[in-house]
Amino acid sequence: MTELIVTGLAAGYRDTPVLRELDLRVAAGELAAVLGPSGCGKTTLLRVLAGFHQASKGQVLLGGAAVVGDGMHVPPEQRRVGVVPQEGALFPHLSVGANVAFGLPRKRRGSGRVDEMLELVGLRGYAKRMPHELSGGQQQRVALARALAPEPQVVLLDEPFSALDAGLRAEVRADVRDALHATGATAVLVTHDQEEALGMADTVAVMRDGAIAQVGTAQQVYTEPADLAVALFVGEAVLFEVDAVDGVASSALGQLSLVTVDDAASGVGVAVARPEQLHLTAAPDDAAHAVVRDVVFHGHDATVMLAPLVATGALSDGGRLRARVQGHVPVRKGERVRIDVDGPVRFFPHATTERVAGTRSGAY
Repeated sequence: MTELIVTGLAAGYRDTPVLRELDLRVAAGELAAVLGPSGCGKTTLLRVLAGFHQASKGQVLLGGAAVVGDGMHVPPEQRRVGVVPQEGALFPHLSVGANVAFGLPRKRRGSGRVDEMLELVGLRGYAKRMPHELSGGQQQRVALARALAPEPQVVLLDEPFSALDAGLRAEVRADVRDALHATGATAVLVTHDQEEALGMADTVAVMRDGAIAQVGTAQQVYTEPADLAVALFVGEAVLFEVDAVDGVASSALGQLSLVTVDDAASGVGVAVARPEQLHLTAAPDDAAHAVVRDVVFHGHDATVMLAPLVATGALSDGGRLRARVQGHVPVRKGERVRIDVDGPVRFFPHATTERVAGTRSGAY
């Protein structure tokens, strides 16, 4: 198994910088997701790791050996890096088996490795089929088998599920994750899909403006965002402008228990709650905080849109609030409700309404 270490990486196109002193470390056998919006540099990072694009600065180590650094650029064919592109990119004139065998040395093509890889990705017996006879999900599995067959040091996945429909996407994600872990491959998944990154990866690296803003487990990135921009980008957020004293803020919704990045939980700032932290109960007029504007049912849960009846200090959606309810929805449209915030919320001291607006429009 191979550890991937990226240090101080810079790259761009002509006079346009894209990657800016980027650092990233992926442990051997780990699946890391690089999560960010279009234009943040994800694809450029993947191209540099694969050897398709030259860096202007920095170092990339694969298993302790440098493939980028000090003017060195090891070509792609010498890196032992497998790439799974967005839509599989199978050779249409080759059978499934021939596609998987394409990257293998000739002496290994009849060794049983092809059948082994197809069984790993759940396509046993498909070797003689042609790509056009497969579904989109099956084609992506073949692309993964092809990337894994030569036993690469690192597997790079470039938004490989974006062309699949929602129902199939979840199934293929799970299969790909299982296959990668079964081989012990070190892998980097590049994606703009938050659900994909949080649900698949061992480690999530949030990318912003050509650099890594935060690295951690999915739970850490979601519940302990490093800054306000990460909090707004990863998952939905409900924001309150509050005045905190010793880790507690008083609000129209009651006292909010605060946690912060640097232990400075006093002063004016922004508190970030997740929609699932807003607990709703029907309430009489004199005890109600909001009225239900709408209920959007998603099957496994529902989103409840709320119009506050009191000043809550909410900054998002023009002062409106958004709650997420699991299972049975206890309130109806037009009903007045009390809102309780469950658990501590993330506090960013000195953040302001102007900073929130700037973060929403420009940071991601």
